This record gives sequence, structure tokens and C-alpha cells, in this order.
Amino acid sequence: MDETPRKVLVVTPHPDDADFWCGGTVAKWIGDGATVRYVLCTDGGKGTTDPNISSADLSKIREREQADAVEILGVQELVLLHHPDGFLEDDDEFRKELVRQIRQVQPDVVLCPEPYRRNLAWHRDHRITGQVTLDAVFPCARDHLHFVELWRDEGLEPHKTATILFWGTELPDTTIDISESLETKTKAVAAHKSQMNGRGQKEVEDFIRERALPSEGGSGVEYVEAFRRIDFRT
Repeated sequence: MDETPRKVLVVTPHPDDADFWCGGTVAKWIGDGATVRYVLCTDGGKGTTDPNISSADLSKIREREQADAVEILGVQELVLLHHPDGFLEDDDEFRKELVRQIRQVQPDVVLCPEPYRRNLAWHRDHRITGQVTLDAVFPCARDHLHFVELWRDEGLEPHKTATILFWGTELPDTTIDISESLETKTKAVAAHKSQMNGRGQKEVEDFIRERALPSEGGSGVEYVEAFRRIDFRT
């Protein structure tokens, strides 16, 4: 995917997910002039092995870390939905929230987790976020009679998104060169200090660099992020 979209919506289940999976792409696109909104679906209040911290206190820490990370990436807007970590559901409430975000932003591209991994374990919030985002993009945000109150009462016009990029997929068909934005991605991931489990900056950098190596040699690209791409008629 060589072209830079003008408007991008990133839908992330937990703090740190999007930064790890697509932070390099986001930073690259912003550097090329894209406008990006992050939608953080849960509060991240379960992601710890520390028995001495409460979910409420952890949520505050993790949402603050996400705010720090998007600032590093240059993201223009962060929206917090505040669902409890681990309790996302494929229901009308969540779908409507995402349709509202899509109609507000009117993105060219939406980035979110792959909902259909078969052979690798995947957090239920990741699966549900990917599925609900897909349904929100098509058909719900497209048709004014889906959640008609958003159109009637909030003045949010229907929107046809051109492309979804699923991160964390087992079947990538699209790569984006993040060689020039890898350092920014690394800093954004490192902002999630509560999730580092004692890892130092160098260890984090080495891990991210290793994960970003192209799966096929000889491409001429040093570091990439990989996605499964779905295009819609607009």
C-alpha cells in the first residue's frame, strides 16, 4: 500500500495494542499529512500481574500511557470509550459507538485487529473489536437507516470507508514500509511502562525491530508492518 490516506481511524481494544501492531504505519502516514483519530475501546484495567493494584488505578495509568503514546506518534485525537477490559460484546451499543466514530471521521482507511485468527491465541476483546469494527464499516456506517438516530438526531451522514487493514493477521497480503518511522513506533510502545514487565528500553527496541523484519528477504525494505486488506466499493 503505497498511497497515504487523508483520514484514518484506528480502533484499538486496549492501550498499547495499536501502537505495537500499527504504530509505525500511523507515524509514517501522519508524517505524510494524514489526520488520525484513535478510538480506545477498553480501559485496560486487567492487564497486570501485580496483585497490589486495583483495576481502577491501573485503568488510569494505562489510559494516561495511551495518551502519551499517541502524542509521540503525532495522533491528533484520542477518544476513550471506557469499556471494562475483557468485557467487550458484539452488541448494538458497541457497534453504534463505532458507527458514530466512522461517520464523524469519515475515514479513507480503518485499522483494527484481525477478528478471524484460527491457529494463534487471540484475546476476546481483539476478536470482538475486529468483528464489530468490520460490521460498523460495512454495512452499518454506510446506510442511514442503520442507527437512524445518528443521522436523524446527531446529523451524522452515512459514510463509505474504502479500506480496512487488519493487524495481527495470519494471512497478510499488504505490507507498509516503516523503516523511517520505526524509532517513533518504538518510543510510543515504550510509553506503556506498566506493560513492560521490567524490560529495558534496549530490550523493547530489539524486540520491535525483530518483529518488523520482512518475512521475505530481498525486498529492499528494512522494516515493515503487515496487514490483511479489505477494500469496499465507494
